[in-house]
Amino acid sequence: MDTLTADRVKSLADKYFEEVRDIRRHIHANPELSFEEFETAKFISARLTEWGIEHDTGVCETGTVAYVSGQGEGPVVALRADIDALPILEQSDKSYASINKGVMHACGHDVHTACALGALKILHDTREEWSGTLKVIFQPGEEKLPGGASLMIKEGVLKNPDVELIIGQHVFTDLPAGQVGFKEGMYMASADEIYLTVKGKGGHAAMPHKTIDPILISAHILTALQQVVSRHASPITPSVLSFGKIIGEGATNVIPSEVKLEGTFRTFDEEWRTAAHEQITRIAEHTAQAMGGTCEVDIHVGYPFLKNDVPLTARCRSHAQQYLGETNVVELPLRMTAEDFSYYSQVSPACFYRLGTTTPEGTLNSPVHTSTFDIDEEALKTGMGLMAFLALSELGT
Repeated sequence: MDTLTADRVKSLADKYFEEVRDIRRHIHANPELSFEEFETAKFISARLTEWGIEHDTGVCETGTVAYVSGQGEGPVVALRADIDALPILEQSDKSYASINKGVMHACGHDVHTACALGALKILHDTREEWSGTLKVIFQPGEEKLPGGASLMIKEGVLKNPDVELIIGQHVFTDLPAGQVGFKEGMYMASADEIYLTVKGKGGHAAMPHKTIDPILISAHILTALQQVVSRHASPITPSVLSFGKIIGEGATNVIPSEVKLEGTFRTFDEEWRTAAHEQITRIAEHTAQAMGGTCEVDIHVGYPFLKNDVPLTARCRSHAQQYLGETNVVELPLRMTAEDFSYYSQVSPACFYRLGTTTPEGTLNSPVHTSTFDIDEEALKTGMGLMAFLALSELGT
């Protein structure tokens, strides 16, 4: 990059910081749930129109795709930002706290969207200094199956023009603002939802011999299912099977006739993923049958694992070091959490990295998906500037 240096991009990020901060605060104050982001989409479109940036609206109803062309032919580079919020009641006294009760940007999608808009503005304003095409995807529904990414891909967002690579970033409370993290290769796990319905015969708790106790059957199923990971998974393949919800609506003196369990299975191997589903089904059904009851197993196949393209991620890491300095770029470990950006990574060279968001003294480090999540807004400078710099580094100059 001879003309668009790191210092030049940083100066533009500084220039647009207040505007991007206000964008983030507006989106944060007006969160919308997955696939219901109609006002958010209108807001994004209005900004793009104001800036004179070409874009398509109504992609999968609430998605938006923006385009900026440089001078002459070159690579087609995509950036992605998700726009949906979570069903969480925010606990905050900030002026930009959510005004939609029970809905909150607790996963930083307001940050992702604001940074992507800021990067777009930088690239649009410098379009006479680079070649190729930038495509920015503002995607709905990351937090809800089947995942907005899968639907956007089906709608053709990676086509016309065909995307050669895609880059995404996500907030990270383990790092301070000004730092970022990268991981080449496998990075995030697949995620499937497990629903079990255990049926028996209810009755009076003082007469258990006249019942088929689904509570007891459920306890045995939960214990037996621990062998799926401990005895059937390869020790070198990370896997998790956890249950977080059990509903057995009996009472101190009532054994219910039915118990429902809900959990998640996560791993990094598609062949093992399929085999594990079979193991879960077999163990749950046979355990219930052996105790006189039944178990209905419903597995919702969720997001695939996320793999960062090794050459692309290595380049992005190098570009980030150039932009931020080597000490501000860290190595990330594997994560068992999931992200629907994984769908992009399955069909295109992809790089998904983490953006530090906490204050230097660590006062804003509530985890994502909590009611007190917030960021050090200095992270917006890093977020929009680095996204722009990474895109420019992959475009022609």
